[in-house]
Amino acid sequence: MARSGLADAARVARWADTELGPGRGSATADGKATLSDATAERAARELGLTPDQVRADWDTARLAGLVEVHGDSARPGWRLRAWDRDDSAVLRGWVALFDAWSLACPEPEAHEPAAVAEVVSAMPQVLSFLQLSAGPVPVEQLLDLLEQRVTELRTARCEIPYGPQPEPPAEPAPTDAPLAPLLDWALRALASVGALTYGDGHATLTPLGNWAVWVKLEQICVAAQSPAGNIEQAAEDMLRGCAQLRPNAARAEYRAWLAARTVGSAVTELLGAARGEDALLRGLAFEALRVVGAPAEPDVRAVLDEPTLRPYALLWLAEHDGADPEDAHEVLTREEATWLWVDTAAAVADHGEAPLLVRHLESAVQPTIPMLLDEVRAVGHPRTVQVLVALAAAHPDPALAKAVRRAAFQVHTGGS
Repeated sequence: MARSGLADAARVARWADTELGPGRGSATADGKATLSDATAERAARELGLTPDQVRADWDTARLAGLVEVHGDSARPGWRLRAWDRDDSAVLRGWVALFDAWSLACPEPEAHEPAAVAEVVSAMPQVLSFLQLSAGPVPVEQLLDLLEQRVTELRTARCEIPYGPQPEPPAEPAPTDAPLAPLLDWALRALASVGALTYGDGHATLTPLGNWAVWVKLEQICVAAQSPAGNIEQAAEDMLRGCAQLRPNAARAEYRAWLAARTVGSAVTELLGAARGEDALLRGLAFEALRVVGAPAEPDVRAVLDEPTLRPYALLWLAEHDGADPEDAHEVLTREEATWLWVDTAAAVADHGEAPLLVRHLESAVQPTIPMLLDEVRAVGHPRTVQVLVALAAAHPDPALAKAVRRAAFQVHTGGS
């Protein structure tokens, strides 16, 4: 359903990607990535559509994230790039359109912006009621629910007018600002994005709309049941709180933390935590980014030039592209793998026990200890000395421990 509903928008977005790329001409006319008349007419000719259809599909593509607006230009979004191979990209694109339903149709004229905003704020409860009803619901029943919810919103804001007031009517009703036209607009807008069907005085969620509302209700429940209570914490503190959890419990905590934030801000916070000095948090941040999935791809790809994050980002991208986690390390160069080995050893030295550090030797790509020490010295990790000193102290073999200590001293003094 999502692919079908967004097929026309994807077609226009692909046309724009091919025909309006860098050096091929401007798509926009007003500095807001709105199609210019010339571009709309050209697209209409080449796609067999009317200019109005092109504009409508372009707007849908923008709302669904198939086209991303940056300043006065637009470029293909990651969802368009992943469209054919990733069903989750299609579903996320449709959910983005669903979330923007109030922009999909012009709102009724002659209504106060405050009243429109109240209806938009109240519609999640109306949609939840439709989802729980699991069938057609009379519009009169939805209107009654909407009026109750709007009244609750006004009461919560404590809207008490100043100055002398006339006697209140015996039975207060929102006759001064009827909500029926606004409910009609909201239902028509939601129908236009494929979330529900609306006609004959009834509204019914489509299977796609039912799924989307269920997912949002589930996210609210997940966020409310943060297992370890870290949902209000900043990313760094949340990751630190997850350090002692078992993998499944940690993933549940990541999901709860992510459900309470927008994807963009969550990814930015996690990458910020990964840039810190604590190597353990670096690894955990990328585990949380695995829970985020495809929406994190552009940001993860953008940190490939940062030496501290590059090995983690390469592994994340390899797994995202379908590589088996056990084989993903093959995308790393020998130097990158060695850098990651030192970084992981630093996390073990800071937070683990001595036997874990000794076992960590087995994960090195070098076949012998002398080769490992040579390449560790050459890789230039800022924690190299501390890691080697900790390894020498933990290793039970006196001869090997002595060699590791000598290597640590050489790194410390700048010798070879």
